[in-house]
Amino acid sequence: MKLTTHTPVVVSRAPEHEALKRAFDICFSLAAIVVLSPVLLITMLAIKLEDGGPIFYRSERIGRNGTPFLMWKFRSMAVDADRRVDDLIKRNGGSALLFKMKDDPRVTRVGRVIRKFSIDELPQLFNTLGGTMSVVGPRPQVQREVDEYAPEMFGRLAVSPGITGLWQVSGRSNLCPSVSKALDLYYAKHRTFLLDLGILAATFRAVLQSEGAY
Repeated sequence: MKLTTHTPVVVSRAPEHEALKRAFDICFSLAAIVVLSPVLLITMLAIKLEDGGPIFYRSERIGRNGTPFLMWKFRSMAVDADRRVDDLIKRNGGSALLFKMKDDPRVTRVGRVIRKFSIDELPQLFNTLGGTMSVVGPRPQVQREVDEYAPEMFGRLAVSPGITGLWQVSGRSNLCPSVSKALDLYYAKHRTFLLDLGILAATFRAVLQSEGAY
C-alpha cells in the first residue's frame, strides 16, 4: 500500500526529537522485556496448555508511511479467528474501521484474562525494539481498515504505530469511532516527547482499571 497524492502532509518533528524517541523506545522495550520476563513465560505456558495452538499471533499491519509489517501478539483468540472476522464484521454493521466486539466469540478463556490487563500486547515490545513500532503512537491497523480511510485519516500513517497511545488511555474500545480517529490525528500532528511520557504514565493507570479492554 502506498500513500496517494491526496494524502494530507503532517508536519515532521525535528531530527533530535525523532532520535530521542527512538532511543527511548530501545531502552524502554529492553528494560520491559527483562522485567516482565516471568509474565511472558507464564502467559506462553497458559496459552499452550489451553488448546495446544500457537502461542503467538502474527498479523500484517500498516506502519509508518504505509509500510506493511508483521505485528506480534500473544494469541488471545481461537486458531480460526481470522477466517471468521469477515462474517462478524458483516453481522455487526459492515464497517472494518476500528472493528471491535465486546463479547467476541473468538476470544479464548486465557485470552479474556490477558486482554483485560493488556498482556496480549507485550510481544509488541519486540516490534518496538526492531523499529517497526514505537512505545507510543496510533493503534496499528490492518489493510482493510486503511482501505476505508477518508483522505484526512492518512495523516496517522506519518508516525509509527504504538503499543499505547491517546486512544488507549482515553477509554479504549468504549470510545466511538469518530473520537478514536480524532485522537489518532491529534497525536500525529502534536506529538512531543513530553506528551509521550504523559501517555505512558496514564497507560499504567488504564491497564490497572481495565476499562474498555476487550
